[in-house]
Amino acid sequence: MSSPSERYEQARAAAAHPLATAFADSQRFSLDPFQIEACRALEEGRSVLVAAPTGAGKTIVGEFAIHLAMRESDEKAFYTTPIKALSNQKFRELVDVYGPDDVGLLTGDTNINGNARIVVMTTEVLRNMLYADSPALRGLRFVVMDEVHYLADRFRGAVWEEVIIHLPSAVRLVSLSATVSNAEEFGDWLDTVRGDTEVIVSETRPVPLEQHVLVRSDLLPLFDDRAGVATARVNQELMRIRSFKGQTYESNRRAQASSSARHAGYEAVRRRPHKGGTRPVRSANVSRIERLDRPDVVELLNRANLLPAIFFIFSRMGCDAAVQQVRRAGLRLTTPEERAEIRAIVDERTRMMLDEDLAVLGYWEWRENLERGVAAHHAGLLPAFKEVVEELFQRKLLKAVFATETLALGINMPARTVVLEKLEKFNGEARVAITPGEYTQLTGRAGRRGIDVEGHAVIQWTEGLDPQAVAALASRRTYPLNSSFRPTYNMAVNLIEQFGRPRARQILESSFAQFQADRAVVGLARQVREQEESLAGYAKAMSCDRGDFAEYSGIRRELGDLEKINRKDANASRSTRDARHKQIATLRRRMQRHPCHSCPDREDHARWAERYWKLRRTADRLRQQIETRTGTVARVFDRVVEVLGEVGYVEGTGAATRVTASGATMRRIYGERDLLVAESLRLGLWDRLDAASLAAIACCLVYEPRRDGDGPGANGLPRGAFRAALTATQDLWQELDDLEREHRLPGSNPVATGLATAMHAWALGMPLDRVLIEADMAAGDFVRWAKQTIDLLDQLSLVAQPALASTARTALDEVRHGIVAYSSV
Repeated sequence: MSSPSERYEQARAAAAHPLATAFADSQRFSLDPFQIEACRALEEGRSVLVAAPTGAGKTIVGEFAIHLAMRESDEKAFYTTPIKALSNQKFRELVDVYGPDDVGLLTGDTNINGNARIVVMTTEVLRNMLYADSPALRGLRFVVMDEVHYLADRFRGAVWEEVIIHLPSAVRLVSLSATVSNAEEFGDWLDTVRGDTEVIVSETRPVPLEQHVLVRSDLLPLFDDRAGVATARVNQELMRIRSFKGQTYESNRRAQASSSARHAGYEAVRRRPHKGGTRPVRSANVSRIERLDRPDVVELLNRANLLPAIFFIFSRMGCDAAVQQVRRAGLRLTTPEERAEIRAIVDERTRMMLDEDLAVLGYWEWRENLERGVAAHHAGLLPAFKEVVEELFQRKLLKAVFATETLALGINMPARTVVLEKLEKFNGEARVAITPGEYTQLTGRAGRRGIDVEGHAVIQWTEGLDPQAVAALASRRTYPLNSSFRPTYNMAVNLIEQFGRPRARQILESSFAQFQADRAVVGLARQVREQEESLAGYAKAMSCDRGDFAEYSGIRRELGDLEKINRKDANASRSTRDARHKQIATLRRRMQRHPCHSCPDREDHARWAERYWKLRRTADRLRQQIETRTGTVARVFDRVVEVLGEVGYVEGTGAATRVTASGATMRRIYGERDLLVAESLRLGLWDRLDAASLAAIACCLVYEPRRDGDGPGANGLPRGAFRAALTATQDLWQELDDLEREHRLPGSNPVATGLATAMHAWALGMPLDRVLIEADMAAGDFVRWAKQTIDLLDQLSLVAQPALASTARTALDEVRHGIVAYSSV
């Protein structure tokens, strides 16, 4: 119980923050201290960075920002997320609170009520709005950046920095991050570029996490827990198992008993049903420790009252195989009432789909598995099906979900237990150990706030498992946030068009990438910007209606400096002194003849001019310091501008650099291949294509094969104008790639044709089963690439010449049908 003084301080704080207090009182759960602190900072008018574990309730802070904006009739709030699935989920949640009229959704291919006061969007959409100076930005008071640690993503992370740098200074930023080890550094950068920012870090999970290792059919605590409080000491029973390489082990009875007392049904794990009755866990003499089959693990967790559970399997095939294994084992984890509810929800969510498509997608078997309480969740699953899995899990109707790590990206699917079958994954090139950050993200799903007293992480024993290494993963709950920012062609033309080249370089020097490379540069760049604002004010104050007083004051200053040198350098040679006298006389004549010399307010202007030149010298010194420091991002920007100059998208040098008419098209082309797309349009490479062929070309530019040589050979590609356009596009890519490498830029991957034939067939209306056979990929993957193809076609419809723009709109409609149209993410 708190003391009278503590209660007094709490009452005083509540009185000072009435809006935050009222908001906290309206929530279903009592807010944690970090949530209250963040809400109070927002009420005081500051931006906030909140770094807290997965499931800790960071989004409450974003919701309070929206609450503040909605109190004023003319204010708006944007809520940004890294992926469309999160945007869709947040949109539905906010509609439930504020109603459909006040909430909108913008995800590139979805536009619902975009002018609403609350708009949920992907981060790229907001970046594009900023560059276009969208009218929707008027009245914007708060921007919530959910999962801001995505800034480290090497493909998309730069977008987060662009948004943070370019948002109007009056907008308050709510940055929500997983726990990162350098939150203070990131917060310092935010404070530098955004102004007053409160950094709030919490490492406390709202639901404690119990860590276990599943050895055969025994759940052993990862840490010794004999005193009831977990210590950093690894369970010595696990160490003995490793030492004896599985030849003998005994269960750690006291440690298990202490841990198991916290949840019902755990004793069932220790004394499992056996043919001869209840068999206690005992020592085993075996040559190796055999892993339980997946259905046995599910059954074990069910008996221990540890469902619902998410099994993270770093393979799509593994996820699908796990569901089939549970099905073949005859497990049924749902009641008749739950099965009826599942069937009703699934039928409702899929009622618009054609029966022939459902048959191709294996719908009936998928629905039967759902009714059993099991499902897979991975990128190959049709997005509409993934949404159903997420909804059923949130409703507590699914008991076991087998998922890849994509589920850990922030979708609201907490479980009682998380199971990791392995602690390594394939990263596209080799099998690598998961990082502490990944471990934290994955196990962060365990423990449902308001439902579970504790969450459980279960690691399955494998040959060679090192308990100390597992303990290190479990103990290190943080990972560093490192910038992946790099200038792009689109970014360069937008910055030059809006701010000019010198200012664009300064903006890039304010990036988190540059901040990490040399923290001082960001501070110096901000000082220069502030001094430039003051210089503009001084220049206005010293303006004279008789002439250019800056020019006049420059002559006066040069004259004064030369006279000072002449007085000090009394020992100079006669010829040097004579030359100086001539210069002084010339400057005096120029000064006396200047129109501003006869101005009655000359000395008032001169005082402002003195301040101007003094500050100008200081600013020049700071610029010199910036130039001598790292400047890595700005140098890459210069190389990007050089390439743009070579292809005629910018002209001029230094401060005179400007965007040409051709370069203006680039401003509205976003993506990895922005320059190739813009050049193809300028050269008319796609002008003769029909809609299906244009869709196929667009697909070639967005598709990234999972392996080299993926896709049909040249003979399998669409014929006619498509092949000529593709060859011209590939030749252009080679020219641009050579040009980039000449300018010490990394270049890009070749144009990928692996999905072109399937996308061409889909646009022509070929049935789904034949398209998926041609694509040789899962329905979910095909839909994802189709969505990206649609995004590019949409850009072409806005920037291309009228005839091609019309073809792009037709192509977009031809791709967006069937399962692609059904999928909202």
